[in-house]
This record gives sequence, C-alpha cells and structure tokens, in this order.
Amino acid sequence: MPVNADFQGRSYPPSGPYAVSAADIAAFADAVGSDDPLHHDAEVARAAGHADVIAPPTFAVTLAQRCDAAYVQDPDSGIDYSRVVHGEQRFVHHRPITAGDEVLGTLTVDSIRSAGGHAMIATRTELTVEGEPVCTSTSTIVVRGGEDA
Repeated sequence: MPVNADFQGRSYPPSGPYAVSAADIAAFADAVGSDDPLHHDAEVARAAGHADVIAPPTFAVTLAQRCDAAYVQDPDSGIDYSRVVHGEQRFVHHRPITAGDEVLGTLTVDSIRSAGGHAMIATRTELTVEGEPVCTSTSTIVVRGGEDA
C-alpha cells in the first residue's frame, strides 16, 4: 500500500505527557558529548536563571519522535517503517526543556509529496508544557518506494 496522501494536513490529538527528568537530560547530554554544566548541575542551572537542569537543544527529538509514532504506526497511513529514512530535523526553541517538565506533543502532517518514486513527508510537532510553547520540531522522512522506483 502506498503512503496515504489524504493524511496531509491531519493533526493528531496531543500525546504524552512525557516526564523529563534530570537523569534523562544528563544521559542525553552524555550521549551527545555535552559536558555543559547546565545539563548536569542543578545549582549551576539555577544560578543561570533556570528552574533545574536544561536539556541540550536536540533532546527535543526524543519527545518529537514519540509523537511521530502515532502517525507512522497508523495502519491507514500506508507507511512501511522498514522503508523509512530520516531526511531532516529542525527545532525552534521557545524556551529550554527543563527537568521536571511534563511535555505534551501535537503532531501535524504538513505535507506529503512524491519524488522519484519515494514519498517525502514533512511533519511538525508542537511541544508544550502547561499550554506554554516549548519547542516546534519539524521533520522530513522519506518512505522509499519499491525496488523498481
């Protein structure tokens, strides 16, 4: 089944909440090689004006991908995950993601287009905490066509 173009413009109900802990932030910071004390030391983060440690900017992908799952796993979407290639990811941060946040994410399928036998899908995830915008994550995935595409 090909990717269902009727999903263009569809928004999914908010998913989550996703609890963000200091341990999650520290583990992600370690994984990306950040030794910035804002990601590891609550006292340093508070002295800088934050409520607790803050996440590296790309931490938002861990939350956005949880939201993307609603679309990618929707049997009517026509997406064969074994054929998905991640194309691009961008973030617009409205404020840092902070330990103690309970994040909700709302996914919208912005566009679906065909290119060279493949489906190019652009999604947008709005991450919020108690209704406050935290981050807008945009992503492009490519669903590879068949072997003859």
